[in-house]
Amino acid sequence: MTSSGVKALPLLPVPGSSQGKTSLGRWLKAGGPGGKHQAEQTHPWYSVLWLTGVDYFSTLGYQPGIALLAAASISPLATLLLVVVTLAGALPIYIQVAKRSFIGQGSIAMLENLLSGWLGKLLVLVLIGFATTDFVITMTLSASDAAEHLVENPFAKPFLEGSQYPVTVVLLVLLALVFLLGFREAIGLAVAVGVPYILLNIVVIARGFQEIAARPELLAGWQRSLTLTGDWTMLLIAAGLTFPKLALGLSGFETGVTVMPLIKGDPGDERKPAPEGRIRNTGYLLTAAAVLMSLLLMTSSFITTLLIPPAAYAEGGPAAGRALAYLCHQLLGDTIGTLYDISTIVILWFAGASAMAGLLNLIPRYLPRFGMAPSWVSYNRPLVLALLAIDLVVVSAFQANVEAQGGAYATGVLALILSAAVAVSLALGREAAAQNSQRLRNLSYYFWFLVVVFTYTLLDNIKERPDGLIIASFFIAFVLVIGIGTRLRRSTELRVEQVTFADDLSAELWPKLLGKKVALVPLISNAPAPRESKANQIRTYYTIRHAFAFLHVNLRDDCSDFTSGLRLQIRQEGENFTIEVFGAVAIANAIAYLSELMDPVSIFLGLTRKNMTEQSLNYILTGQGETGLMVYQILVRYWEWTAGEEDVRPLIFLLSE
Repeated sequence: MTSSGVKALPLLPVPGSSQGKTSLGRWLKAGGPGGKHQAEQTHPWYSVLWLTGVDYFSTLGYQPGIALLAAASISPLATLLLVVVTLAGALPIYIQVAKRSFIGQGSIAMLENLLSGWLGKLLVLVLIGFATTDFVITMTLSASDAAEHLVENPFAKPFLEGSQYPVTVVLLVLLALVFLLGFREAIGLAVAVGVPYILLNIVVIARGFQEIAARPELLAGWQRSLTLTGDWTMLLIAAGLTFPKLALGLSGFETGVTVMPLIKGDPGDERKPAPEGRIRNTGYLLTAAAVLMSLLLMTSSFITTLLIPPAAYAEGGPAAGRALAYLCHQLLGDTIGTLYDISTIVILWFAGASAMAGLLNLIPRYLPRFGMAPSWVSYNRPLVLALLAIDLVVVSAFQANVEAQGGAYATGVLALILSAAVAVSLALGREAAAQNSQRLRNLSYYFWFLVVVFTYTLLDNIKERPDGLIIASFFIAFVLVIGIGTRLRRSTELRVEQVTFADDLSAELWPKLLGKKVALVPLISNAPAPRESKANQIRTYYTIRHAFAFLHVNLRDDCSDFTSGLRLQIRQEGENFTIEVFGAVAIANAIAYLSELMDPVSIFLGLTRKNMTEQSLNYILTGQGETGLMVYQILVRYWEWTAGEEDVRPLIFLLSE
């Protein structure tokens, strides 16, 4: 039964719906589908915080070193700007996203809802390309940095020196194996990994400040280096120009929204249009993560700038990509330094797990629904193997170099934050217009200002590190090519996800149409005159001993969707029937689907004889085109796939209009 109480028809099987014909196929599909939030147990926000934190906080493993390499002595000032942008920009953006995407869909879903049709889908595909860049580089960069911490450890260095690339590959393979076997107890592990890592960083930072207090010449030397750069105005300008290179410190906010379904809200939240408790607690989570990370970034930037000499943090130096680990070994000894290395390696590896989980949730949610991915993409295990192959290609291209991957990572992060800012600005603008609210209008103006800030940051990052855009462009092109190619190949699937009746009378008449009882006649209009004209035309050339079922398909306003539900209104006029179909995304696919449900004795299809290239494009984009030929092609493909399931197929007649 549907929500209206009207009976729904059973659905026909579709390609890829089986459990696999071989043992390998069954094992791959046994991993289950991705892209859906299951009914999981919820947890307090301060526990879920660490699931976000393994992605966000793990950037401490490499962010201070990258900041030193980019900004040198003005690194603390550039980091201060990063903190301001975090607290006044990214944080309020994602608090707004959480209010409007409380089931964990994020800013991409907001934009899809705000921009419908092919434009919206194209934008979603581009953003998925950027998101894939973000998450894939998170996996490869985190594994590369974890490997660097391992091979640079004084106890492991004699055995692993020069082995950063193979160690990175091993870490990525282990990550994939974990997901192939099944990833469980994510929150418990995140707490066990994140809390010790943060505590160790606090110890290192405190010891760093103690060292600076004991050596006042360090502070004096830093102040002299700032004076050489210029006055405060020049310093702020230099910091502003350098700030985009530090954008890695903004990662993790999209993950904070993705984990919303795991956050415990208030009793009765499920009965409200929007779960107010969950939204409020998500705000607490995002704020706590942003404030804690801001404090860690500022303090770590200060001590690393004063305590690490330029030769050490230069590319290839012992502190490159591991500034805090370097200080830990220098200030606290190799034993505690090794403990810090182990903690860093674990959280970086877990950050890769968070990114893998993000992709396993993101890609199946959009691409199969758009018809822009093979059916196997909906399953976790095949997708894990595909992502592992992509990871290995990327890490080979960069030879596991942490700094070299920073540009691509920042590009993906900034593109997602920029898209979130645009989504929030558009949403607030529409709400302000609907409610005639000046407060919402002013909020919209503020977020449009943030759009400008993040646009500048993204463009400057691309200018300084064009490799990031090149990598992102590769992923975008990959998504678009695979998506469009798959959509073309899958366009002849049946593409119906539900069939219901418009009323009880239609449900009562439906059995009279089944099992070789009628001749199906699709028409472009179901008015009496076209029906009579078509019936006379058919009887002129063919002997008809069955009632006619005249079928007219009404398309949805948005025909860019790949699948849809159909609603049938059936009426009987004398011995003949009329069927009015509502909600289709493609006329030919709806006709083919209903003909398989009805099993008519024959189908009479019209031909327009128009330009086939134009008609093919019309079919792909608007669901219309040369309907007669497309119905025939769709049915033949379906019959080939279901060979042996039907003894007698309907006769198909193609009539010239």
